[in-house]
Amino acid sequence: MSDPETKPAAEAATAAPDAVPAEKLKDLETPVVADAVSAPAAPAVSAAPAAPPAASAAPAAPVAAADTTAPETDKVTTELTPIAQLWTVAKSIVASAGHGEIWGVTLSDPETHIPTQIVLQKYLNANDGDLAKATDQLTKTLEWRAKTKPLELLKKAHDSVKFEGLGFVTAYGGDEPDSKEVFTWNIYGATKSVDETFGKLEEFIEWRVALMELALQELSLSSAVKPITAENDPYKITQVHDYKSISFLRQSPHVKSASSETIKVFAQNYPELLKEKFFVNVPAIMGFLYSFIKLFVAPKTAKKFHPMSNGGNLANEFADSEVKGLGEQLPAEYGGKAAELKGSAKGPLLT
Repeated sequence: MSDPETKPAAEAATAAPDAVPAEKLKDLETPVVADAVSAPAAPAVSAAPAAPPAASAAPAAPVAAADTTAPETDKVTTELTPIAQLWTVAKSIVASAGHGEIWGVTLSDPETHIPTQIVLQKYLNANDGDLAKATDQLTKTLEWRAKTKPLELLKKAHDSVKFEGLGFVTAYGGDEPDSKEVFTWNIYGATKSVDETFGKLEEFIEWRVALMELALQELSLSSAVKPITAENDPYKITQVHDYKSISFLRQSPHVKSASSETIKVFAQNYPELLKEKFFVNVPAIMGFLYSFIKLFVAPKTAKKFHPMSNGGNLANEFADSEVKGLGEQLPAEYGGKAAELKGSAKGPLLT
């Protein structure tokens, strides 16, 4: 069975055409009307009284100068920060979508609400600061969350026959985001039946979303007090995908479908939340393929992928972590000294 979350997602979003700048308006000057020239007097006719002199033409009205001052509203808009501009649009999106929550954060004015500022900043970071693209993605996320209700999936009991032992969440370190590590563990080698686990796509996606939302709770975004930047963002999750006992030669159509849908859902609705992704217990040939794939993806994305043939070496990857002794806190099968995940780590509710 292949991992339903490792199929590379093609970034097929087509960039919107650049807005055509407004043509510079020329100054329009109303020509000043010259004073009328009196016509020459008609020859006098004897016996006829001379014609009275013609009345002077009224002076031309002064021409008002064109007002080139930009409207105050335009001036204010251009002075708004990208986050403030995104929030201006987001308020109407929230109203139209009928939903104002993302990742456990109830959106509010980012000027005074740091959690909202973090959420909006992540959407801007994911789109390289492009406000139009960030707005589009934020809109789709709000609509998706209004329909899917991810927080409700945390309360839902999922089928243990299909999902028991497949996903866990662990957290290490203190309460401060800079000194805390949150992991999701996807143990697809524990799948009892491919057809059962992946056969009903909607059920699988609901379980997978519940696992992600559980990890987001550990990030505690709703109580954040420090903003993030494009360069410094501690509110991210490390993912571990264990391939042990998985056959890479079998390509179940159910797994392919689950793979495509998972990538689509997560790319659209959980931007800038992945810190690093480790593929452990991967056959040597697959490690070569991942190295090859890295040649064709952006360096920013490629550096997050780490295929490993021996899962027991995973603990060595965290020697430089801000969490002291993080490697030793991992389960023994991954090179640490802690108990196995089953029985010690969190997971979605099961029936």
